[in-house]
Amino acid sequence: MVNLDKTTANLTETSELEWRVSDHPVPYPEALAFMEARATAIAEGSAPECVWLLEHPPTYTAGTSARREDLLAPERFPVYDTGRGGQYTYHGPGQRVGYVMLNLKKRGPDVRGFVHDLEEWLIRTLAAFNVKGERRDDRVGVWVRRPDKGLDREDKIAAIGVRVRKWVTFHGVSLNIEPELEHFSGIVPCGVSKHGVTSLVDLGHLVTTPEVDIVMKQTFREVFQDAS
Repeated sequence: MVNLDKTTANLTETSELEWRVSDHPVPYPEALAFMEARATAIAEGSAPECVWLLEHPPTYTAGTSARREDLLAPERFPVYDTGRGGQYTYHGPGQRVGYVMLNLKKRGPDVRGFVHDLEEWLIRTLAAFNVKGERRDDRVGVWVRRPDKGLDREDKIAAIGVRVRKWVTFHGVSLNIEPELEHFSGIVPCGVSKHGVTSLVDLGHLVTTPEVDIVMKQTFREVFQDAS
């Protein structure tokens, strides 16, 4: 189980959606166990929807499309198969992970629309810090242009990987605030080798995790709650 003394949880005043915020790294297996149990409970109608903001110890995770040759340093950090969509990604301190457990039966059974909304959530969050995040039709995630590195250079600043079971979502997004970017060198992030990885701090925006949490809550409400 997740250590609740390291996690705050509360229900929003306007809906049956629980926010959880963890201030200390949560081991990946504990987070996965929580998500699995909560997704089942949401489908059964015995628990509210949930968004959990946290970070993990240095970890590589493999989605259902992961190619083993993209795991370049298999002994460097623990590697976990996840069941989410996507390929390999890195999680670690300085990266804010948002696990999103929503009932699409009630919100609309549209997985593509849900992923689009996750992208919009990240793009609006970045905009609050004067960073222009963009979608790409041929690549998952949120990208920023890097003309300082070359005419066509782009870096990934946020990743998306989801799973849907009985129309309940879990897994979610990760936003790079100030992770150790060199740790991404142990994988081909999301199977994309042409472009790099960046963070808010790498782009010159000195922000803290609590500041990002405040904005992520605000923009989540704009995208998922005000429209529901």
